[in-house]
Amino acid sequence: MRRHGLVARKRFGQNFLLAPNVHGKIAAASGAGDNDRIIEIGAGLGTLTQHLLATGAEVWAIERDRDLCHVLRHELAEAQRFRLFEGDALKFDYRGALEGVYGRPIVVGNIPYNITGPLLFRLLEDTDVLGRWILMLQKEVADRLCASPGSHSYGAPTITLSRLRDITRICTVPPGAFVPAPKISSAVVRFEPRAQPRGVPVDPHGFSQLVRAAFRARRKTMQNALAGLASRERVLGWCELANVDPGVRPERVSVEQFTALQRAREHTHA
Repeated sequence: MRRHGLVARKRFGQNFLLAPNVHGKIAAASGAGDNDRIIEIGAGLGTLTQHLLATGAEVWAIERDRDLCHVLRHELAEAQRFRLFEGDALKFDYRGALEGVYGRPIVVGNIPYNITGPLLFRLLEDTDVLGRWILMLQKEVADRLCASPGSHSYGAPTITLSRLRDITRICTVPPGAFVPAPKISSAVVRFEPRAQPRGVPVDPHGFSQLVRAAFRARRKTMQNALAGLASRERVLGWCELANVDPGVRPERVSVEQFTALQRAREHTHA
C-alpha cells in the first residue's frame, strides 16, 4: 500500500487480510487444483490471490476499486492464469461470464462487512452455476449461518442458505489479522453445494416469503407469526399438513419443516 501510495477506503469496507496462515487455510479449504477456476471477490492487493494462484487454479478476480485494480495489474503482471474484472461483485453477471465455460467455479472472498447479506443472496441467485464458496465473514454472521434450530442465532438467512448449501466454519480470525484492524472478529466459512435441496421441492420465492414472514415476528408462535400471510384457520391447516406445532416459535422449526409448510401453503393455494 505504501509503495502504491494507497490507504484503505472506509466507504468500500476495506480491511486487508495480512495473515499468511489464514491465506493458506482459505486456499486449502477451496480444494482448488490445476483444473479448477476460482472467482475471487474483492481481490484487493492480491495477497490472497497469489495463494490461490499457487494452487494451480485459474483465478478470475473481481475488484471495484480502480486504484486496487492498478495494483493488481502491476503486482500480478506475470501471472498467466490471472484475469481481472473491474466492477461490482453485487452487479457482476456470473451466469453470463460462465456461459460456455466448463465446470462450476469456486468462489472465494474476504467480503466487506457492509455488503455481506446482499452478496450472499446475490450468489444464491446463481447457486446452480457456482461451486463451493469459501468466504470471510463477520464472526456474528458466521454464528448465525452455522446455527441449529432452537438457537437464538438461528434465523431466516440460516434457513434460506442452508436449504441449498451445507455450511461449516473453517476458522475464526482475530481483528489483528487485518489492516486496518476491524473492531470485531471474523470467520472463514465454507458453503458446499448440496446435490439436492433440503426438504421437499417448493417454489423458492414463496419459500423465502414464508421464512421472512415467520422471522419478522420470531418471538411469536408460528400461528401468530404467519398471520400476515393468511387467515388463522388456513395457517393452522398448513401446520397440520406439515406436522408442525403451531404453538412453537420460528427459531425451533427446521429447514425441512419450513419446506413442508410451504408445500402445504402451495397445496391450499394461499
